[in-house]
Amino acid sequence: MSSARRSERKRGQMAISLTEPAAERVRDHLAARGAGLGLRVGVKKTGCNGFAYVVNYADSIDDGDVVFEDHGIRVVVDRDSLELIDGTEVDVVKEGQNEAFKFRNPNVTGECGCGESFSV
Repeated sequence: MSSARRSERKRGQMAISLTEPAAERVRDHLAARGAGLGLRVGVKKTGCNGFAYVVNYADSIDDGDVVFEDHGIRVVVDRDSLELIDGTEVDVVKEGQNEAFKFRNPNVTGECGCGESFSV
């Protein structure tokens, strides 16, 4: 999350943000798919460091979900995951022909060598 965006956050308020390229990628994929409310971001216990990010389309908003909006895109996060990824900025990076989401999570204390899992 950029320092300008971070300063807009009220103290104690949780947030997940998207860069403009990430928002554009989600917007394009939702349009091509023809359905969806936004981007669902969460974590699951896995890997050599404890947690991995889970990204999918948000087709519903469930009890216990928290919804943020950034660059016109809804970001849906379950409360348990939010504790681990609060303050995260989601970006998109392109390496050759591949494109993937990149997470800048200020809570991360360690990552595995392959970058697939993290610890907090």
